[in-house]
Amino acid sequence: MKKRIFSGAQPTGNLHLGNYLGALKNWVALQDEYESFFCIVNLHAVTLPQDPQVLRQKTLDLARIYLASGIDPEKSTVFIQSDVSEHAELAWILSCTTRMGELERMTQFKDKGKGNAERAGVGLFTYPVLMAADILLYQTHLVPVGQDQKQHLELSRDLAERFNRDFGETFVVPEPFIPPVGARIQSLADPAKKMSKSDENANGAIFLMDDADTIVKKLKKAVTDSGTEIKFDETRPAINNLLTIYQLMTGKTAAECEANFVGKGYGHFKTETAEAVVEFLKPFQERVKNYTDEDLKAILRTGAEKAKTIARETLTDVYGKMGIVGALN
Repeated sequence: MKKRIFSGAQPTGNLHLGNYLGALKNWVALQDEYESFFCIVNLHAVTLPQDPQVLRQKTLDLARIYLASGIDPEKSTVFIQSDVSEHAELAWILSCTTRMGELERMTQFKDKGKGNAERAGVGLFTYPVLMAADILLYQTHLVPVGQDQKQHLELSRDLAERFNRDFGETFVVPEPFIPPVGARIQSLADPAKKMSKSDENANGAIFLMDDADTIVKKLKKAVTDSGTEIKFDETRPAINNLLTIYQLMTGKTAAECEANFVGKGYGHFKTETAEAVVEFLKPFQERVKNYTDEDLKAILRTGAEKAKTIARETLTDVYGKMGIVGALN
């Protein structure tokens, strides 16, 4: 049997180029090698206030983006988190074995709580436990994660090992998959920060559904470093970031990218990078438009049914080992 992978994204904001290059592109490549589960994690989204109508539409929009990116529902299980109630059930069980101190150390809670933890929702605090439940339900072997989620995956591993120790072998202990190139695309406006859906500077991110003119304008405004050479250099993060984007858009080697811009200025470099991004996103954006809501719901319904079958098996095993038996079991 193939090993399993699990990953997901929240249906909030707009996905950007960094999301594609750091996550979706890798999901597509991994689905041929692994039994893949790709979830739209809408329960995670409500840890912060959401407009119900917007959340509903964003959930379907994200499904479109998954499919347009190349995730094949014939190869991968694509579903919405809230359609599989076992996620919430296992999250409660795991929350009973998670230590307060473990969650207090989570850096994302500190960031999103914005220094006002007393006013933050409990769901924001326990977010990593639900993430652990997402992963462990499917006996996941490999989790494609960015550096910012690695701490949460470590907690998932700790909780799996703790449960296995206390109640007997139950969960696969998941491993991270962090791609060697493109795992972290930086902001165009501030290369010290990761490209983000919530960046207050609208020019910091290239969104997957941006039109050609918008993409060109954003890249022309992208900050650069001192100097004139266009070469990969970690001490010059702005140029390094733009070259990484160019490389991943074109499929060229690092040496080919550098050779292409010998003797050329930053203006030419930005223009050519913008053209590469526009050409890359054009067919993707056309594919997004091809999926109707009815198509999506059929795919998501099928995915949820498959996911629920596996999730129920895991949860039944968990309940049995903990002595949780109901009259309907």
